[in-house]
Amino acid sequence: MNSKFLFILIALFVVLVGGPASGAIKNLGVVGETYPVIEPDVVAELKEQAITKNRFRDDAFLERMKEYQPDDIHHLPRATRDRTFLVDMTYTLDRDLLDGDGKVIYPRGFTFNPLDYVSFSGGMLVIDGSDPAQLKWFTKTPYASNHQVRLLLSDGYAYELINQLKRSVFYLTDEIAERLQLAAVPSLVIQKDDKLEVREIMVPNEEDDANR
Repeated sequence: MNSKFLFILIALFVVLVGGPASGAIKNLGVVGETYPVIEPDVVAELKEQAITKNRFRDDAFLERMKEYQPDDIHHLPRATRDRTFLVDMTYTLDRDLLDGDGKVIYPRGFTFNPLDYVSFSGGMLVIDGSDPAQLKWFTKTPYASNHQVRLLLSDGYAYELINQLKRSVFYLTDEIAERLQLAAVPSLVIQKDDKLEVREIMVPNEEDDANR
């Protein structure tokens, strides 16, 4: 496996779980041992945009930043039961991959599984950030203090939760939800050999707990 192909695989893996489009996962931690894929979280990015536009001191802009959500945020319902399933990340190229001279490195139709070459360490957890019951549940799990687990929101505001939880928070987009076949929250996504395992977890309403 040459290094150029490994780099391509890592780049494609990032695309498969949500590329650098606005609001997508911006921090995949360290993929493999050689190629860190680390970018600013959403708040740092928005602050950088504000500084660039010389609008950082604009109170109205800061208020909009606090209520920012990407247009393609993917809303998901609360899980009504525990459920676990596997997602095959095998991918078939829909176009030729070319080198700098325009020669085909890997042709359209080439099929591979990025998990055969790179690891998805830490995993990700998707919750509805506007649901107090899910937030309360999250803070009591070991994932809350494990910053290797990427936290994604299907609703709620990243700015608020970054300050509240003291950790990076990202948004779940349509593309990520579709590729990972996510249907309910909370959902924990971890690697199982050459597949990703999705665990949907039922979190009772606080009212349900009070009535027990």
